[in-house]
Amino acid sequence: MYHFSRSMYRELGPRVIAGGPGGPSPRQEVLEACEETMRRLAVDRRYFARPARSLFNQIRVHFPISEQLHVYKVIERHVSLANDYLDALPPDVCLYGVQRQCRASTRKGTPCQRDPLPGMDYCPSHKHLEEPAELTPVLA
Repeated sequence: MYHFSRSMYRELGPRVIAGGPGGPSPRQEVLEACEETMRRLAVDRRYFARPARSLFNQIRVHFPISEQLHVYKVIERHVSLANDYLDALPPDVCLYGVQRQCRASTRKGTPCQRDPLPGMDYCPSHKHLEEPAELTPVLA
């Protein structure tokens, strides 16, 4: 995911408006926002509804109005490529070395320690908590 965030930043970086002295660098903020979006996309895809829109809303203040359409298209393209890459991975592959873990919690409030079923977020004991994936309507 590092490659997607850095590629996006390399394309957006030269268009960032220079910031004033004393505050955090706008280029650094754009880089961190790109990396955080890609990290969240890899770790928590199901609950990250519109990553491109979210990232654009976060960083658009650092670009002139005339560049914002281009910025959104760059973000949308890179997020789409990252989604395609994640879709192509086998369901049991763990990114960032984080083991897949059931999303449920026990009665004591501690996270469930069991491995989730392939292609699901929950283990066999908690599979009833799994929400059906939204189906896209088929156009006639």
